[in-house]
Amino acid sequence: MAAARKQNVAQDVSVARNLNVAIVGGGICGLALALNLHRRGIAARVYERAPEIKELGVGITLLPHAMREFTALGVGEELLAAGIENCESCFFNRFGQLIYKEARGKFAGYAFPEVGIHRGRLHTILYDAARKRLGDMRIKVDHECIGLEQDEDGVTVHFKETSLGRPLAPVHADVVVACDGINSVIRKQFYPDDKIVFTGINTWRGVTRRKPILTGRSYMRVGSILTGKIVIYPIVDNADAEGNQLINWMAEIKRDTFEANDWNKQGDLADFFPLYEGWRFDWLDVAQMIRDADQILEYPMVDKDPIERWTFGRVTLAGDAAHPMYPRGSNGAAQAAIDARTLADVLQSNADPREALRVYEHARCAAAAKVVRTNREHPPDFINIKVEELVGDKPFDNLDDYITQDELRALSENYKRIAGFSLADVAPGQPG
Repeated sequence: MAAARKQNVAQDVSVARNLNVAIVGGGICGLALALNLHRRGIAARVYERAPEIKELGVGITLLPHAMREFTALGVGEELLAAGIENCESCFFNRFGQLIYKEARGKFAGYAFPEVGIHRGRLHTILYDAARKRLGDMRIKVDHECIGLEQDEDGVTVHFKETSLGRPLAPVHADVVVACDGINSVIRKQFYPDDKIVFTGINTWRGVTRRKPILTGRSYMRVGSILTGKIVIYPIVDNADAEGNQLINWMAEIKRDTFEANDWNKQGDLADFFPLYEGWRFDWLDVAQMIRDADQILEYPMVDKDPIERWTFGRVTLAGDAAHPMYPRGSNGAAQAAIDARTLADVLQSNADPREALRVYEHARCAAAAKVVRTNREHPPDFINIKVEELVGDKPFDNLDDYITQDELRALSENYKRIAGFSLADVAPGQPG
């Protein structure tokens, strides 16, 4: 019996190694999936719509469960060297008073660090690793997906050149994974009425060169979404010869409006700065930091309602194409990386790729939906909101008169547990 089981496993692995997987989208999720599949001996090609890969965007935080996934792919040390390891997370009210702080990453006992890094640098590290391991010919840029069809034998994906709009030769694959983001063309094919959800929160993101703040490895949440909020953390150490860091910040404002910001548009100070103009604390002049920004971009705070089905025959969704979530709590990249590892595992261990995609959906769909809903209803800055409700929108003399540090710690631990990165969830062993 045992011998028969071993033979079946060997046959399944052999079948998996003959799979041909097309990954539509060369962002964090798509590249992580390509690297995971390569580790398991499964052939994959990545098709990215951008004509070329550039270091774009601003900052991102890689939580311990994200670093666990990237460390398993062999890029953890490179990511840590390219970013800054956070040692603490600090919560302040909009008057600059400390509400609560806690250790983070390895400083909190995790086996993996928490890292602030430039999103473009993260993308480049994954892209370079994929090119080196898979080969340049398996990473195609300037390929915009315009649709697909499938039959019993496989899937045919159609592309055009993003830069010139010319049609490209169709691609045939055994499995197609949509990693093409929140505006996924493939998801739209299966959900034609799919819509982005915007509830009146707009954001402005910037990077500023300045001296380190607090420890120089502190992640700061200041204010609340109700009266004005800003998240601040460093992403590059020694950004110049003067000992400055590159500081990432994101301002969030909720208004009674349904006029959403544009995507990746240059931000206008006049649209949001007046709310922060008086934010000058003894530990940071927030207003000056905003004024000194190298660049400011605007984004809407959007997600999509969770869907119960990701898999359609030989086609499945992953990352933001499957579960776009609010960019708060630093969980989007982690959930995408977990998708990638889970999908690679089941493709390796199942002889029928369609069954493998169903197993993947069962493993990840409900779990990711819980994170989407948590980020909407009970975000990590719920601590700031709770204190503002208890104290009123004013400075406090003694916070313990309203809420204890133990109660605040319980709120923080509850979010980590729901989002899947409590200390117990992020085990020392590496997945995959």
